Amino acid sequence: MPGSSVTEKLISAHLVDGRMRPGEEIALQVDQTLTQDATGTLVVQELAALGLDRARTELSVQYVDHNLLQADERNAEDHRFLHSACRRFGLWYSKPGNGVSHPTHMQRFGVPGKTLIGSDSHTCAAGSLGMLAIGVGGLDVAMAIAGEPLRVRMPEVWGVRLAGRLRPWTSAKDVILEMLHRHGVSGGRNRIVEYHGPGLATLTAMDRHVIANMGAELGATTTVFPADDAVRRFLTAEGRADDFVEVSAEQDAEYDVDDEIDLSALEPLIAKPSSPGNVVPVRDVAGTPVGQVVVGSSANPGLRDFAVVAAMVAGRQTDPAVSFDVNPTSRQILADLTAMGATLDLVRAGARIHQAGCLGCIGMGQAPAVGSNSLRTFPRNFPGRSGTADDSVWLCSPETAAAAALTGQITDPRDLGADLGLEYPSPHLPERSSIGDDVFVPPLPAEEAVRVDLVRGPNISELPELDPLPDELRAPVLLKVGDDVSTDEISPAGARALPFRSNIPKLAEFTFTPIDPGYPERAGAPHAVVGGENYGQGSSREHAAIAPRTLGLRVVMAKSFARIHGQNLANFGVLPLEFADAADFDRVDQDDVLVFEKLHDALTTSAELTVHNDTKGEEYRLRHRLSPRQVQVVLAGGQIPLLADEWISQGR
Repeated sequence: MPGSSVTEKLISAHLVDGRMRPGEEIALQVDQTLTQDATGTLVVQELAALGLDRARTELSVQYVDHNLLQADERNAEDHRFLHSACRRFGLWYSKPGNGVSHPTHMQRFGVPGKTLIGSDSHTCAAGSLGMLAIGVGGLDVAMAIAGEPLRVRMPEVWGVRLAGRLRPWTSAKDVILEMLHRHGVSGGRNRIVEYHGPGLATLTAMDRHVIANMGAELGATTTVFPADDAVRRFLTAEGRADDFVEVSAEQDAEYDVDDEIDLSALEPLIAKPSSPGNVVPVRDVAGTPVGQVVVGSSANPGLRDFAVVAAMVAGRQTDPAVSFDVNPTSRQILADLTAMGATLDLVRAGARIHQAGCLGCIGMGQAPAVGSNSLRTFPRNFPGRSGTADDSVWLCSPETAAAAALTGQITDPRDLGADLGLEYPSPHLPERSSIGDDVFVPPLPAEEAVRVDLVRGPNISELPELDPLPDELRAPVLLKVGDDVSTDEISPAGARALPFRSNIPKLAEFTFTPIDPGYPERAGAPHAVVGGENYGQGSSREHAAIAPRTLGLRVVMAKSFARIHGQNLANFGVLPLEFADAADFDRVDQDDVLVFEKLHDALTTSAELTVHNDTKGEEYRLRHRLSPRQVQVVLAGGQIPLLADEWISQGR
């Protein structure tokens, strides 16, 4: 028998049901959970609907990092609501300004060998610490907080061997961009990416965070690194050396899929608009004019990433035509950057320093001008995600971003030596971080928590009631879309929509509007949506399931689904079906009327069913990938009504 990989060790240590065979549903014990404010208010509403008394995880943390701009009272109301919920249910509370959840959790709470799930697709970043960290929908997080295991399909394990060492002017962002260049935005679907090999020793824990974070852009279930000396050094610097536990693959470990990257062969890479998978060498697009550069986000959150940019612009002025924006990723990193003197270097060079948080990454501020290229060290550049409908966003490393800020155009940073006499910087970073846990609000004792009431503002709605799936369904196709439609296009981010994350009826008015502004007005009665490949890629926001469900969506027929969104649809009683013959996608048109008969029997007895197109007199074979448990969830109208009935019968 071959030895175990890190992935296999983590899963076997937390397996409570099922077999570790790719494709089979397994149940995993959840040690920690992570929620953020754009998805967390819905999680709290779900906890209330489930009748939870107190969190049953080892540790659960609520971050406020997305909806930080307080242009009116709505975001502030959400913050009060979340704070009261943490006090009531026994969660840690991370105040606005503490930072983006992923690097902040890694700094303060991440522990090797533990499981973490989060209502944010980039939760997988914690795999950099040797954790099994999976982004899921908010309802899955709520259930874990209530003591339920996480149920997922056992993925294949994709072993990526790293060799060599990164050369000057390349960094960890170029590693994950190389993966996206090779495999695209769906290459990791139904897989866990595990990095191994001699090149690992050259990457810090925060370098690994960069790579693990954007594993979400590959469509991977998660990314895993070993917990080794690099992780030990990181936790020691954070004052948490006692939390270190070694987790490593055995020497003869085997993987379902194998790949290799020679780090020393990488060159600076960049993702062109408007997909993280649209990757080319920076040199191929050099000379393209740039109007904005934004440094920060969970995809490049480390102190090193900001310090390199500060060293590159120190003593210089950025190009006057460029808006140079810096989004510190945590209060801790901003404090360390300031103690180094690097913040002053950034300010003197013309940087605009924003508060610690996601902000521009989720379209909450820093929206670029139409017709202007924006270079960002962010994870995603889906159309309109920046807050500008007709945007042109590129994804790159801090080195490439700083080069563009200095020159006013896309520039291969390797050319800066000849052009500006600039040598590759190696900033000296502090050995210890300057801020600890005291900026977080710990849970109240249980006897005090039970006396806390949730503080609901007028913009915080109740969850809508979810009715069961009918056995006979007549559903017009209200919308047909193509491949790689993202959850940003189903339930948009940005400063207009995000403040209504807690108000589902109001948020539903934005559903699909980036694609079809008339969809919300046409919706209301039961209907279907037809999609292409990788439907629902991107953010884990379950709003992209519950908002259209509120408007009457009962079935989505697609060529394939992104993992999290497919799960979210089922969780809210929307039936996700795939075309058995992908060519049938072309035969269905918007406004066709589809008829489903004897749905209950079809779903419970087979993985395939037939739908009749009443408009064209045609039939199509469809298949579902639902487990027997998920079938019951969909038939009940969603996870909450099903679980509530189960708990009532059990006297819980």
